[in-house]
Amino acid sequence: MRVPVGLNVWSRLVETTFPYLDRTAAPFDSLWFPDHVQYGSHNVAEGWSLLTWALARYPDKLCGHEVLCNSFRNPAHLAKMSATVQALSRGRFVLGIGAGWNGEEYRAYNWPFPPAPVRIAQLGEAIELIRAMWSGAPAHYKGEHYAIDGAYCEPRPDPVPKIMVGGHGERYLLRVVAQHADWWNYPFRGFETYARKQEALKQHCRDVGRDYDEIQQIVRVGILIGENERQVAWIKARPETRPDIHLVGTPDQITETLLGIVARGAKMLTVNFADVPHPEGTWLFAATVLPSLRDV
Repeated sequence: MRVPVGLNVWSRLVETTFPYLDRTAAPFDSLWFPDHVQYGSHNVAEGWSLLTWALARYPDKLCGHEVLCNSFRNPAHLAKMSATVQALSRGRFVLGIGAGWNGEEYRAYNWPFPPAPVRIAQLGEAIELIRAMWSGAPAHYKGEHYAIDGAYCEPRPDPVPKIMVGGHGERYLLRVVAQHADWWNYPFRGFETYARKQEALKQHCRDVGRDYDEIQQIVRVGILIGENERQVAWIKARPETRPDIHLVGTPDQITETLLGIVARGAKMLTVNFADVPHPEGTWLFAATVLPSLRDV
């Protein structure tokens, strides 16, 4: 089995995003972008702008977000935006979407920031509305949070994009995955946690009458890779190295963990690297780890 592997980039790269991708994207099956607008005063790139640029720049790549914040855009408008990029890209778009979490952004941009259960309920309704617009015309939908009346989304997307829901909240978010998602995007935090989240999703699938196995699991892994332990330590100590990385090691160690994730049920991996925008870690991964994922 060949395991598809996508490359994820950091919102803070901004103008270095595409010079980095130009040097690193070729061996990867897909490209994945963040959706944030603010982290204090740091430079941050807006997610939809990154996506549209990438779809045009890399015509052989599947592209999506890990993941869009539902609160940032009207879902009917998002359905139309998605249909347009699906037509322009000839079917290379995946709608990755989540409930949002970073209260700083909401407050700064004056978006309502209701409690997590409400944001997750809004996410579920948004997906229902988007599917209604993609499947019928004129489309009608009325929920507690969103409504449309006689909405057209022409041309409707063909093929219909996969909807990938990101997150891992066991009580509410994974129920939305069970109800609505084609794909589930999970940020890896260790095998024990991953197994617990899978069991929670299985229970939600039983509760709503969904086949757990028809939901494809897309696992996102942050990686710091070096040729040996000494190089790993050197990269880790550099002040510009990204700190929020959960998988650190040599090629053999990284390979062992990723194969374990696949054995637990992941159908696709997406990876981001601690040393971006430097390309060396990405190159090392492509040369030493990717071949082991091409024939699992």
